Amino acid sequence: MSAITKITAEVTTADVAHAGTDGWVYLGIAGREFVLTIASINNFEQGRSDTYVFGLDANVQNADYNDPRTPQLDTDDLDRYPVYLRFEPEGTNPAWCLERVTVTVNPGSETSHRFDNPRLVGAPRIWLDQAYGKQVGLKRYDG
Repeated sequence: MSAITKITAEVTTADVAHAGTDGWVYLGIAGREFVLTIASINNFEQGRSDTYVFGLDANVQNADYNDPRTPQLDTDDLDRYPVYLRFEPEGTNPAWCLERVTVTVNPGSETSHRFDNPRLVGAPRIWLDQAYGKQVGLKRYDG
């Protein structure tokens, strides 16, 4: 049992036509959701890989509200609730083609935990949209 002080989510949008989106992406972990948005970039653009940081050294928009320390989350919560990426389509071309996502809790520490979707390894990618499905589950990654 250890406090979650930092979460990183590395998200790669596929480099295929119309892969980018203006939709909203959420990370569900430890019993709550976090919004993946960095104010200084155009998020989820075709061929881009960005790292979203929550908690210590946060780079996300509304960092105070997207903080695993408020209320304080615990690594025990990682086994109590599902870990997932959820997409809410928006705009004239709302679909999004996700290439890869990896999530690390407390990176670089003894209490570090990694999550991934092994079906996305090797760049098979997945399209997300209102008509295709909007959620990708993640599981612990040991490799």
